[in-house]
Amino acid sequence: MIKQEAWIWMDGKMVPWDQANVHILSHTLHYGYGAFEGIRAYRLGDGRSAVFRLAEHIDRLFQSSTLLELQVPYTREEACAACVRTLAVNGMEEGYLRPLVYLGDREVGVYPGDCPDVRLAIIAWRWGAYLGADALEQGIRVKVSSYSKQNVNAALLKGKICGHYVNSVLAKMEAKREGYDEGILLDHCGYVAEGSGENLFLVRDGEILTPGLDASILAGITRDAVLQVARDLGLTVRETRLTRSDLYLADEVFFTGTAAEVTPIREIDRRVVGKGVCGPVTRTLQKAFFEVLTGRDSRYEKWLTVYKPEALPTPAAHA
Repeated sequence: MIKQEAWIWMDGKMVPWDQANVHILSHTLHYGYGAFEGIRAYRLGDGRSAVFRLAEHIDRLFQSSTLLELQVPYTREEACAACVRTLAVNGMEEGYLRPLVYLGDREVGVYPGDCPDVRLAIIAWRWGAYLGADALEQGIRVKVSSYSKQNVNAALLKGKICGHYVNSVLAKMEAKREGYDEGILLDHCGYVAEGSGENLFLVRDGEILTPGLDASILAGITRDAVLQVARDLGLTVRETRLTRSDLYLADEVFFTGTAAEVTPIREIDRRVVGKGVCGPVTRTLQKAFFEVLTGRDSRYEKWLTVYKPEALPTPAAHA
């Protein structure tokens, strides 16, 4: 459950958490026509706080909006500054950010109008390990979902678009109902796509394999970071099509994502992956990735936007 914070940024203003409301006729509520991002901020090893790959996330938010033909009424720079401000005024040394581009209540039919009422909100909350407290250390159990990923001509899959995630919700609900932690979706041709909210990698004979960007997957920002870190470590990485058999025969499998970070998978469809524990390649990448997130690897300082949390202000300060 999300813990209530003090402030939410809405359309250029800080609004008290419990007053940050939208009308019941909000177009996005009815049709899922909007875009969002998930971004994390971490406490660094030197005690400072920083947002991980903020600019890249905001770029993708604007790209998703472009795919939907929505004109965000703020610049990228203004959106980045609002993200940092939202963390700071909530006094958060670490946290999760959710920028959301959504439509207001000007139109209620499927057609949003010639000049849609585009809004931007930014929410911050404290969030631990997305897949459970022990997931990063012990790994998780997953199943191949009965739900397929949308094909590339049925949805704009390179956008992080609200309505797309009904597919993910169904896959996640199915997995949890059947006693698993997460689901893996295949594409309409039966090839491996991704998790309900994560990109997927496997390791076979020391080589790291992952579906390419020509697959029905989101171009994950954590995925991109892990690929770069892996190559910098001298590991062999290949983007390729993968099948269900590849999953079952892999030495290691892991998820990546803003929420999931680098989470090992120990079991798929009741088949033990490798030795049933976090494998050596996954562990190496996980350790290296957290060194990046906490600012201990200076090669990736450009990925960190440092900010200073504030003491929680009085309401009058942001009215």
